[in-house]
Amino acid sequence: MDIKLRKWNEADLDSLVKYANNWNVAKWLTNGFPHPYKQEDGKAYLSMIANDNPVKVFAIVVNGEAVGSVGVFPQSDIHEKNAEMGYWLAEECWGQGIMTKAIQEIVEYGLRTFDIVRIFARPFSTNLQSQRVLEKAGFVLEAKLKKALFKNGEFMDELIYVKHKE
Repeated sequence: MDIKLRKWNEADLDSLVKYANNWNVAKWLTNGFPHPYKQEDGKAYLSMIANDNPVKVFAIVVNGEAVGSVGVFPQSDIHEKNAEMGYWLAEECWGQGIMTKAIQEIVEYGLRTFDIVRIFARPFSTNLQSQRVLEKAGFVLEAKLKKALFKNGEFMDELIYVKHKE
């Protein structure tokens, strides 16, 4: 299986919409990730990230098709040495080690590209798959914020996983 990260482009619109328009993906993401995910959402997203320099968000490409996304987002002010990492993957690709590899690559890229020393991710406490992926990629659980999240009518704990620069 050929897995790589590359910059998103307009030709990825159909695969972006195809894989993002899945409740089993959207339910683990912030409300900023729409469901249903429509062509207009994909166009707006691709337009929003098109001019990032350096690139912050990459398509996860498996066998030539964009099947997910991973990004690293440097913070500002007193958090300027930190970056948040976000990611999602097509449901068909879960459980194959793809996301672990993508996270390892984006961490290496983020620490090399931005003036940061810490990358964090904030999975929902109910998302055990995401927690396992982060741990496999070398992240450690740093904090658990009780009932900090409210999505789909329920409260959940927010977990903060961290990887520091060596």
